[in-house]
Amino acid sequence: MGGFNFKNNRDFQRVRKDAESFYATIKSVRCPYFGEEISFNAKGMRHLKFKSDKRARSHKDQYSRLKLIRYAPEVLKLSKTVQGIWSVRRFEKQKINSRWDRVMKDVIYYEFIAVLDSVRVKVIVKEVAGGEKHFWSIIPFWGIDKSTYRRILHSGDPEHD
Repeated sequence: MGGFNFKNNRDFQRVRKDAESFYATIKSVRCPYFGEEISFNAKGMRHLKFKSDKRARSHKDQYSRLKLIRYAPEVLKLSKTVQGIWSVRRFEKQKINSRWDRVMKDVIYYEFIAVLDSVRVKVIVKEVAGGEKHFWSIIPFWGIDKSTYRRILHSGDPEHD
């Protein structure tokens, strides 16, 4: 994976700090496909660091995503077509009567794929029924199969990819 391998914890911390600083500067971007603003809120950054509420991603996984975060706004600004749409019903956290609860909601994930600076990435936008569209994830379009050391494409569940 070349440029996506971190050498030590200091390298990981530097990339994480830079990505968090960059992400904080992006409030939203206008996406031509939707003809509306896509917000970059805390949910997207949290998803880059955690697979679920109590399960962090490996440093290797976080590193590659955080290193690519600078491409996410550009992909969305340039995207006039969507490459995939995935609809599900799932439990989402929602604040009800001053407390957080899990509520069954319709969720739509939109996948945008682009090559920028010779890097191929997939950007996911999430829309929960009754809410705004927001950046959810950026995924290196390929991974490495640990047993064969060959490139594999990520596919399947955008909630966890």
